[in-house]
Amino acid sequence: MIRQLIVSYVLLVAVAVAAFTVPVAFTLTDQLRGDTELSVSREAATMARLLADPAPASRAALVEMADAYGSATPGAVEAITAEGDAVGTLPLPARAGQPYDAALARALDEGKPTVDWGANFVWGPRLTVTEPARSRAGAGEVVGAVRITYRTSELTERLWTIWGFRAILAVAVLAVAAGLGALAARRLTRPLRELNAMAARFGDGDLTARSPVTGPPETQTLARTLNQGAERLDTLVAAQRIFVADASHQLRTPLTALRLSLDNIADGVDDEFVHEDVELATAEVVRMSRLVDGLLVLARAEAKVAAAEPAPLRQTVEERLAVWRPAADERGVTIVLSGEFDDRPRVLSRPGNLDQVLDNVLSNALEVSPDGGTITVRAEVHPDEVALEILDQGPGMSAAERARAFDRFWRGQGLTGRSGSGLGLSIVKQLVTDDGGTVTLRDAPGGGLCVRIALRLSSRPAAQRSGG
Repeated sequence: MIRQLIVSYVLLVAVAVAAFTVPVAFTLTDQLRGDTELSVSREAATMARLLADPAPASRAALVEMADAYGSATPGAVEAITAEGDAVGTLPLPARAGQPYDAALARALDEGKPTVDWGANFVWGPRLTVTEPARSRAGAGEVVGAVRITYRTSELTERLWTIWGFRAILAVAVLAVAAGLGALAARRLTRPLRELNAMAARFGDGDLTARSPVTGPPETQTLARTLNQGAERLDTLVAAQRIFVADASHQLRTPLTALRLSLDNIADGVDDEFVHEDVELATAEVVRMSRLVDGLLVLARAEAKVAAAEPAPLRQTVEERLAVWRPAADERGVTIVLSGEFDDRPRVLSRPGNLDQVLDNVLSNALEVSPDGGTITVRAEVHPDEVALEILDQGPGMSAAERARAFDRFWRGQGLTGRSGSGLGLSIVKQLVTDDGGTVTLRDAPGGGLCVRIALRLSSRPAAQRSGG
């Protein structure tokens, strides 16, 4: 839009400059042409009157005037009498076969002057003026003719000066107009750019984004409308998050009590069928507890209650692996740590986010890993980020499954069945995205799934982690 405004502004100025400059240039060109023609014709008429006087003094004055004119101007004078004789030292006009025959014959035979610029457009290389000389006595018969051939090279230089100066001036005006147009366009479109930035932030999930109410009345009205809509939506989403968080938190207590009651029932009866029913009920309670915990984590993540801080990647990974190794050892699954794990990589993450991410990914990897399999955790340090990859040897995912893997409540078919809550990878993506990172899924070499988590590197030292 800025470019279109600048182009429109420059075109408008160009039309205005052309409307004022071109007519002036043509007027000056016509004036130059007219002044030159009038001056040459006047000199030719004066010399023709001298030629019409047969007195020797007049003829001598004609020769002297012609010589002075030839020295002072780029013109040359020719004079001829009606009998075809030259006057003094002046050159005799050529007649037969020459391009000036018609004009000379018209002056001698018809007594009519002739002006020839040598071209139909502007002028040619010479201006030729032929003036008949009439006697003062009687009917004024033609007694000769004077021809002035005026070279137009100096006129052409002045013509280029007239047009060149105005062309340079027009280019300078257009350049200034383009600069002023750019400033004006940026000033006019600034409210629109601010609205676009607000819409982009809003589309990225930042419901606190608001647009300044600036610019013309139309954009101010639009900004107020968008801000009011954003405020309402932010309020509704905040209320929804509070409800989910409160509901999840309130459901924890009865679920815990229900699980304890089921454990007491299982301890108090010896009936095998009752034990089986209690175990099934307990499994459902555990699954529901995981679902509630996942909803609570998502609600807190979406609320963005904390800012990202530097976190030591190696220490966090080692702590979470220490928690999951006992469960892996029970099934004979080996967890291997490789890559650039040292004290140097420190990533930006909100408190607790990286722990939750690793727990969910390792839980999924352990669920789908076959007994005796291997889970590989490796890191690669890049200039601006650290790529953390968790590879398992499970069945992997098809392209269609990977496309839906981050959807809430979608559960893939692991080796242990559909026992998950369907929130694990959704939580992972939410937490990683909130920290400014990315998470992607792809096939692991040799089979299985590779979860790649890219986190931003921090340039500040990590804060001291609390124990536990």
